[in-house]
Amino acid sequence: MPLDPPPGFGAPQEPPAGFGAPQPPPPGGFGAPAGGPGQGPGYGYPRQQPPYLPYGHPTQPVPQPVPQPGTGGPRGGGKPGRTRTRIVIAAAVAVALIIGGGILFASAGDGGGGRENESSSAAGEGGGAGEAAGRTAPDGPGKEKVPADTASRLAFQHPEPAIDDITNVRGSWTTGKAFVKPGVDSVVGYDPDDGDTLWKLKLPGQVCASSRHQSSDDKVAIVFEAAKRVAPRYFQPCTEVGVVDLGSGKLLWRTSVKSALGGDGKVTFAEVTQSGSTVAAGGLKGGAAFDLNSGEVRWKPTVRSDDCYDSGYAGGPALVAVRRCGAVGSPRVSVQAIDPKSGAPRFSYRLPDTVEYASVVSTEPLVVAADVGDTAGVAGFSDLFSLDGEGKLRARIPATGDTYQAKCRMTEVESCRKIAVGNGRVYLPTAERESSSGFKDTNEIVSFDLATGKPTRDRADAGPRHTLLPLRMDGGDLIAYKTPAYDTGGQVISIDGGTFRQTVLMRNPDAEAAREAERGFSMDGDEIRYDRGRLYLSASLISKETYVDRRLVVAFSTAD
Repeated sequence: MPLDPPPGFGAPQEPPAGFGAPQPPPPGGFGAPAGGPGQGPGYGYPRQQPPYLPYGHPTQPVPQPVPQPGTGGPRGGGKPGRTRTRIVIAAAVAVALIIGGGILFASAGDGGGGRENESSSAAGEGGGAGEAAGRTAPDGPGKEKVPADTASRLAFQHPEPAIDDITNVRGSWTTGKAFVKPGVDSVVGYDPDDGDTLWKLKLPGQVCASSRHQSSDDKVAIVFEAAKRVAPRYFQPCTEVGVVDLGSGKLLWRTSVKSALGGDGKVTFAEVTQSGSTVAAGGLKGGAAFDLNSGEVRWKPTVRSDDCYDSGYAGGPALVAVRRCGAVGSPRVSVQAIDPKSGAPRFSYRLPDTVEYASVVSTEPLVVAADVGDTAGVAGFSDLFSLDGEGKLRARIPATGDTYQAKCRMTEVESCRKIAVGNGRVYLPTAERESSSGFKDTNEIVSFDLATGKPTRDRADAGPRHTLLPLRMDGGDLIAYKTPAYDTGGQVISIDGGTFRQTVLMRNPDAEAAREAERGFSMDGDEIRYDRGRLYLSASLISKETYVDRRLVVAFSTAD
């Protein structure tokens, strides 16, 4: 059944995993029925507007305004000479405060109406802005460099391909020479400069799931269907696991595993990840792992008397499993750090009894998101659990959906968005609040200490008419995306992990055509990648018909 998005900002959301309990619909009941297993709209369709919040971080003091020149003058009829002196003193104090707080403004070099080049807010627990200015990020400096000219160009854009039904195209990767994304029964590598097709890997069926991570030599794991979809049921079982070489566009291997219950039935998988030389795939029938280079099976689902199975995995620097035991209506959910070679658990942490699903935000340090007592709302999680290297709880951080914009599809282990972990902290974007423009159109990025669970003084303002969202860590720096306004393009920002000073890496064009192309993507469901002076926005879900001209990918570049 075709799914048409409503007019306005945003795009159809990606579906929840094809296996596991269905995701609850967003408040208000808006949405459309699924076109088949794993193909219905996910959370946030259309984009939800969070409730109004008071100014700033809900648990930290409201920053005091910087004194402005002239505000220190006498209320009565003071002498002109004395008034001018006080104005000069007030101006000097304001300048000193601005510099001490690390707030720098400079005219834009791209004709962008004088938008700020750098801005920051106080950072660091136990110290003010002046102390924060001298801090360094615990995780070290980042690798992303500020280009000579931060003004970007619209490098390329591609329309959504013609399809017969709702189709999942989640996944995207970057290398030094290509931007790579799933298409229809394919994976495609694009030239980052002009968008020309470098290679196209044809598959027997549609990509169902893909790893967020890629190896150091640019190999990435995918799960795909064994045959093409046919009407009227536009889906096939997701049984095939493979690894793609992002450089050559070749499928290095393809395999599947048989059901532990016997017979010729293949195990279906809903998600896949990788850590080191291990590829791990999970689903309702349990998890399996394979050697990244050869495809050799390392472990696969087995019949167990304790009624437990690995529902999914999170990868990257470590491999973590979410394990479910017991009945569907009252499961026992644990998080396990596992050996990538054998699958043996190094430790297991049991989540509260009211938790039915969990997502892993970071594997090292280990941070888990969970919905405790069905209180999450549209965010998909209500609490963050910070665990140490032995599986012991360090801190539990309340993070309700009406306070922050981060989201997780709790039926998938590695699905959290708009959240980042680094420097011993977790970074979250606050819900939108009213700015000086009079509209609810701005927010901040704040952080919590993973050791104590307490909020820090980190605070990065988006500024009026923009929203600031974490993308990823770059060493100890936080890469964030500033959404476009109705008359200006978006930006990519690097936030220093020590001082929390913002540095602009990219300013996208204000021209209407480029701006509207950029605004055509949903911050809740579509994908955003920034790498080496290039920004890629790409769809996660495409449908047969839409009200607007939808793009599969739009790319901006500051590269020469």
